[in-house]
Amino acid sequence: MAIEKAPSTEKQDSPSASKDVVHIEAAGQQDEAARAEELERGGKSERKVKLKIDFFILPLLASIYFLAQMGRSDLGNAKVAGMDEDLSLTPDMYSNIASSFLIGYLIFQLPGTLLLRKIGPPNQFAGAMIGWGLVTVCTVKASTYGHMMAIRFLVGVTEAFIQGSILYLSFWYRYNELATRGAIVYSTSALAGSFNGILSYGVQRDLGGRNGWTAWQWIFFVEGLIPIIWAFVVLALLPTTPETVRFGFSEAEKKQIMTRSRASHNTGDGTIRPKLILKLLLDPRFWMTTAINCGNHFCSNALQNFIPALLHESMGYTELQAQLMSVIVYAVTFVSILASCYASDRLRVRGVVIMFNSALGCVGLILLLTITNNAGRFVAACITTAGVYPIVVICLTWTATNHPGYTYRASAAALINAFSQAVAIAGNKSYNDPPYYRTGLGASLGMTAMCGIVACFLTWHLKRLNDKKRREQHTPEAEALRQMSIDELGNKHPDFFFRY
Repeated sequence: MAIEKAPSTEKQDSPSASKDVVHIEAAGQQDEAARAEELERGGKSERKVKLKIDFFILPLLASIYFLAQMGRSDLGNAKVAGMDEDLSLTPDMYSNIASSFLIGYLIFQLPGTLLLRKIGPPNQFAGAMIGWGLVTVCTVKASTYGHMMAIRFLVGVTEAFIQGSILYLSFWYRYNELATRGAIVYSTSALAGSFNGILSYGVQRDLGGRNGWTAWQWIFFVEGLIPIIWAFVVLALLPTTPETVRFGFSEAEKKQIMTRSRASHNTGDGTIRPKLILKLLLDPRFWMTTAINCGNHFCSNALQNFIPALLHESMGYTELQAQLMSVIVYAVTFVSILASCYASDRLRVRGVVIMFNSALGCVGLILLLTITNNAGRFVAACITTAGVYPIVVICLTWTATNHPGYTYRASAAALINAFSQAVAIAGNKSYNDPPYYRTGLGASLGMTAMCGIVACFLTWHLKRLNDKKRREQHTPEAEALRQMSIDELGNKHPDFFFRY
């Protein structure tokens, strides 16, 4: 009997079905490859635009701040070069002269920042450079304490108009790019200190007595002439704002610049709304950031004016040696600013880096107060400036990122600096007991410790606020607030999250 083979129960795939599957898989792979290629093109385009912005903006802005810092710190070098003896200045008089700069700076800080869009960055920055350059050159003719008070006040007034640099950078860069760019600009304060030391050494050695001028007069003349000349380069080449960029970028790149600017909550609207300034003053986050910046300025501004004196008077270096040794201090500071701010952007944290730098600054100040060995005190000075100086950059970046909208951001940048300059006046006055300046160093220690403590609390507070915003994203209150612009609400907008 023949046995009939039962039909197989396994389903056989037809050739056409197999082909369809292959086609679908191939199409999916092609789509995925296309998306990857598009993302790569977008990434390359983004990097290209960012590099071009870096090329056009950072060197010029860094040069402006470099020359401004030279204009600030030249007073300390002039002191070591004999200015005090020639003008019969007491320690209190010198402190008052240093503070008169801060008073002029304080008064004009707010208008100098708020008017940035109205005047235009190239016009405002170049005009300020010509102004402080001319006033600094006039220092050659100063012969009394009163002359120096008036001149340094006017230098402060003119320099106040270039202090919106972080605000200007925030027009162009994303939040996670801002601290590193700010560091590149602000680190020039350390380079300026180093360059001032080298320049003052050369002037004191080679030009003292020439043309009937003393070494300190030559220092002011040379350092006043440079910004006047460079101002015309800034006027010609510095881009204005993302909305009005004139040359160097294609139309597609200009659109991408605008997209980047919008991502950082820039609206292109330069209108100042006074009622929003009042709202800013009622924001506790603003005051906590201001406290950090004030504590930092108390220490950093005083060190800027007294580092050469500390090296000369309390560490036994001659006048010429003190000028050269200050170069090393500021070189260490330059590296620290770049490293700290790169870490802040890379890790996307602000408060933690400020805490670390505050601790480092406190260690340096404690060593300066307790060590008597000159070599040890010099190392302590390097540690102190390496810890203290980066805080101002990170703090101003923190302020810019956490106050979206032009009025909020510009007002916060201006007011935080104005309040800080007021506190810095007290810092200068506290350094009144040469040669060791223990009163000033002790006060700086307390203020630097306060910076770290407030940064710790603010970090915790902002994290809690972000958690609360996430929980309330879909409530009726949040939906109602979304009908208002971020210019009106600032950091209270439900879609804005704090950086900490």
